[in-house]
Amino acid sequence: MTTATCLPLVRDEAWLPVEETAQVGRIRRTAAALADRLGFGGARAAEIGLAVTEIGTNLHKHARQGVVLIRSVRGEHDAAVEVVAVDRGPGIRDVALAWQDGQSTTGTLGVGLGAVARLASSCSMTSRPGSGTALVARFGPRPDWAPEWGADAAEGITRPITGEEVCGDAYAFCRGADRLTLMMCDGSGHGPLAAAASDAAVRLFRELAPMPANQLVTRLHQALRGTRGGAVAVADIDLAARSVRFCGLGNIAGSVLADGRKQGMVSVPGVAGHQARTIRTFDYALPERAVVVLHSDGLTERWGADFGGDLVNDQPVLIAATLLREAGVRNDDAGVLVARPA
Repeated sequence: MTTATCLPLVRDEAWLPVEETAQVGRIRRTAAALADRLGFGGARAAEIGLAVTEIGTNLHKHARQGVVLIRSVRGEHDAAVEVVAVDRGPGIRDVALAWQDGQSTTGTLGVGLGAVARLASSCSMTSRPGSGTALVARFGPRPDWAPEWGADAAEGITRPITGEEVCGDAYAFCRGADRLTLMMCDGSGHGPLAAAASDAAVRLFRELAPMPANQLVTRLHQALRGTRGGAVAVADIDLAARSVRFCGLGNIAGSVLADGRKQGMVSVPGVAGHQARTIRTFDYALPERAVVVLHSDGLTERWGADFGGDLVNDQPVLIAATLLREAGVRNDDAGVLVARPA
């Protein structure tokens, strides 16, 4: 059997709004506490706190409906703190200029982005005037840290329904020499029991992948018996044949985005762990420079390839964050997984 890598492990720690000055302090404390739990030194935790303060302050000053996601990203031997900031502000017309020190034009994240970039191990941003901005900064144990798992071929984001601490949606992916396999599960309902179902799906996927998509969904269906169950989907991306084999049970939406078009993929009705009359796969072409997206029904499907992001240049986590901002309008758990196959 072909070996695959199922790293990194990502845990979304907290979604924090930035509507008042005092909330910037909470963001700083949350990020610094996470750095401490991951074993970073005190000086590095202070640097991360400084950078996150800059991000939060500029969101408060220049953006609307700004939120910050703090999360851990773990490999087998090391880990990082990742900060994702998303807003519905006026956007930035010149992103390259915004990274330069001393830039504080209305509509940008303002002064401090240069310092954020220097303190972060990696940092990138996407913005569209009139729509808003999304930024991701990853902080390893030191600024020159690089992840042991290499470049992120796929990245995702989850967000719990209002009033819940944990999200019932979860995702995972495994990468091999010529394959990239994605999985998303939307645990039925909300809260800890929904999260327990989706976490069980992630654990099994990481044990079994790589495996044909229909076999994976069948095994997931069997494994979720005794839980609340949920919707599951697997997208098996063949990098050599440039194709996607998709198998979905329930209402996980899958799409291939390429050449300005959105090709939806078909899931069959059912609930993994409870009801599955049939489990079928469907094949789709994977054009060059295509992006594959899976998302739960916490996002409306009424979005197109031009959804406010830059599919050609943005890294997957920024596409996921932008898509969540634009389509995550339902009061529900929400999850997005985005892959840009090589």
